[in-house]
Amino acid sequence: MKKVYLIGFMGSGKSAIGKRLGTLLNLPFYDMDTEISNRTGMTIPQIFETYGEEGFRDMETEFLRDFQDEFCIIATGGGVAMREENRKIMRRTGLVFYLNSTFRDIWRRISTDVNRPIVQRSSRHELESLFRKRKPLYLQSAHFKVETTNRSLNEITQYIASQIIRLRNE
Repeated sequence: MKKVYLIGFMGSGKSAIGKRLGTLLNLPFYDMDTEISNRTGMTIPQIFETYGEEGFRDMETEFLRDFQDEFCIIATGGGVAMREENRKIMRRTGLVFYLNSTFRDIWRRISTDVNRPIVQRSSRHELESLFRKRKPLYLQSAHFKVETTNRSLNEITQYIASQIIRLRNE
């Protein structure tokens, strides 16, 4: 088995599910945003303020290119699928699971989160537009589309784990 990438819009549950999946499958879990913060010694809002969104996206691509751990779970940033190079790297080096949520569910989770620079500087309408723009890219990136609406974190984790185990045993 290769890396397992969890992709989806901010607030779709990538980190929460990734942690559970890592524990369940006894695999290391990495949160891309946390790893980038650790490498730079800056918070995500500080990175956006200092380098802008484009600079942050460059850091995501660099992370995907350079990350060496082969057997692990990676929760990506919500915008990682925006770059074609990132989509290609993820599909080539691992299994990509798209956590598909409704915008209503997403908004409920992210609307008050001060650690999301894009949320802080955007209206609900702008975020919903961004959500619609990114969705086709998530679908293009994914090997699996995972419906998250009306499913618990445990149900989603169990489903993804069963797919990984099934593929590992083929």
